[in-house]
Amino acid sequence: MNVLALILAGGLVVCAQTPSPLPSSTPSLEREFFKNILKDQKAIWTAPLRLQRSDAKWMIPSSIGFMAMVTTDRISGDEIAEFDRQLKSSRIVSYAGSVYGLGAVAGAFYLLGRNKNDERAKETGLLSAQALVDSVIVESALKGITQRARPMAGEERSEFFDGGNSFPSGHSTQAWAVAAVIASEYKDRRAVQILAYGVATAVSVARFTGHKHYLSDVVVGSALGYTIGKYVYSTHHRRSVGTTDEVSSFLRPMITPQFNRAERAYGLSLTWSF
Repeated sequence: MNVLALILAGGLVVCAQTPSPLPSSTPSLEREFFKNILKDQKAIWTAPLRLQRSDAKWMIPSSIGFMAMVTTDRISGDEIAEFDRQLKSSRIVSYAGSVYGLGAVAGAFYLLGRNKNDERAKETGLLSAQALVDSVIVESALKGITQRARPMAGEERSEFFDGGNSFPSGHSTQAWAVAAVIASEYKDRRAVQILAYGVATAVSVARFTGHKHYLSDVVVGSALGYTIGKYVYSTHHRRSVGTTDEVSSFLRPMITPQFNRAERAYGLSLTWSF
């Protein structure tokens, strides 16, 4: 489990890297699609090797929180299993986090962008598809490593290394990866951000209420997907696309002076974009 925590923590470290400026003759994202996926995978899986002592300030609390959730998973899972009215709605919401549903969203952005000559929409489609593929590879590998039994698996439920595929939640990982790309591309559209993260949150909750995963499965899957999506955007976003140049602004707070002469009020405003 410590290894898993390090992998997740490492993903967060990767996300903090600032990409180098793109040369003017950079190949299109279409041509670089599969090559970029290979680069992403290398960066994700080698991230734990770049952990530093200063990372302990967030890695240790994250690991403790993860272990606490795993310890109480069977209790919370058994409690939600007593309710079945929400199963149908949970199943319907889960469709939005499937590979097919998210692939359709990415394809729609890309085709709309090509049709309308909208570079931002086209890039959103490509990077969403790239983040989706990255997330599927990572979560599938972790499922094979952890082999956690699902909530409805009987007496073996919640156990790791028992032939299951519960950890982490694939739907949550995929939904948050795509949502992070879309929200990052449309930083100037608050409604788009709310919709993207709202759908991803609904999918994660549905996987728990639908008796498909434990809380730790969806929380780790959501964090992992968000990290992958942010990394894909911050690394492969073209600075000329969109209305703002905020490739990695989610890592930096913006401090703005505030004053009102009439009321003699002075202060500072701290804004942090996610």
